[in-house]
Amino acid sequence: MDSFLRRLKYYGIGFSIGLLFVVFFFQNRGCSWLPANRVKNSILERVLVVPDAEMKILKSKGISKKDLIQVLNDGDVEFERSAKRGNPQVYELLKEFNGKELSFYFTLPDESFISEIHFSESNARKVKNTTNGFGTIIRFPADEDLVIVDEGKKLTCIQEKMGLINPKLILKCFVKSGKIDFSKSKLRAHPKAIQTIVFKDLSGRTAEASAIWYKNKINITALNVSFANDCEGYPTQNVDK
Repeated sequence: MDSFLRRLKYYGIGFSIGLLFVVFFFQNRGCSWLPANRVKNSILERVLVVPDAEMKILKSKGISKKDLIQVLNDGDVEFERSAKRGNPQVYELLKEFNGKELSFYFTLPDESFISEIHFSESNARKVKNTTNGFGTIIRFPADEDLVIVDEGKKLTCIQEKMGLINPKLILKCFVKSGKIDFSKSKLRAHPKAIQTIVFKDLSGRTAEASAIWYKNKINITALNVSFANDCEGYPTQNVDK
């Protein structure tokens, strides 16, 4: 019995030391089962977007896009001050900048592939889905196959006209020039929220993509371009989600 208790004691000491290493030296990043990291991972699985009005305020405070990513890396999730129910869910994260603790609000809209970052509101319950203007995309999930396109002759025709028949090329265009058009997005659409991404194709021409979140992919359901009028005669075939 004494031998068992001694082994149990040593196990407890070793476990505690290991936990301290994870919490303090690795800043909890190795503990995906911790509630705060589960929230952060849910946010990082989405496209991070800053509404342009919020971006102006953040720039005036000297807060960069990299700083916003760092908030998710080592900021503190304030569960009691977050709005965990409703659409969107909004989580408040605290991080110190220049000796001052600041609050950042990250949204998780239902069935959506975006997470908005807000700064100007005074608390999480005042943060709503943005419905006007544009949003700057600051981060995409690390998935080279993040974009998929519905089947259909019209979509294929438009992709050919754009020179973007490979969805990976569309993702590259999104990363380089994509912005969310909130006025044309429908975050409360059912069964899936619809986002509109405005971007430049490989020739610098403006295009719009309507997309939904399907199995952790940006699923393009429609493309709108002004230079592919001869594709209009084709029917659009949507895959049932």
